[in-house]
Amino acid sequence: MGHWFPFDADALSQFLGDPLMLEENQQCEFSQRRNQVDDFDEEAIAQLLCIPRQDCAQTVERRRVRIMHTNMTTLTQIWMTLLLNNVLPSDHNSDLPLLKCQLVYAILTRISAHVAQVIADATYLFAGMSPTRHPLNPEKSNRALGFPALITSLC
Repeated sequence: MGHWFPFDADALSQFLGDPLMLEENQQCEFSQRRNQVDDFDEEAIAQLLCIPRQDCAQTVERRRVRIMHTNMTTLTQIWMTLLLNNVLPSDHNSDLPLLKCQLVYAILTRISAHVAQVIADATYLFAGMSPTRHPLNPEKSNRALGFPALITSLC
């Protein structure tokens, strides 16, 4: 028989020991910036997270989309590994999409971030994704298991 485990931002915040206390309807600085039209300065992100003389991978229109692992500083690589394995699960760890770069930038510049809300949002997004099939064996899913440590701890 199944058991229900809440995984909304409030439940996760309580589980994490309430690392950031916010008033009712108050947003952390990270969320406030993400909700603005000109949220994060992409040039500043690239300068902080990339090794000297490197930049984000760009589209043909010169829009920054991700930072490749080989272009990251060591500190960025460490934070990327931590985040992609514990906070924002990913199928691969060879690069960091710009939206996830924003969280690393926020951490390194001490911008407040409600980690429980970030995890809750990622959980809802991850749970709603349709599974992809393994290229060699269509019977198997190619999707990574999101938040295995969190799921185990909540159970």
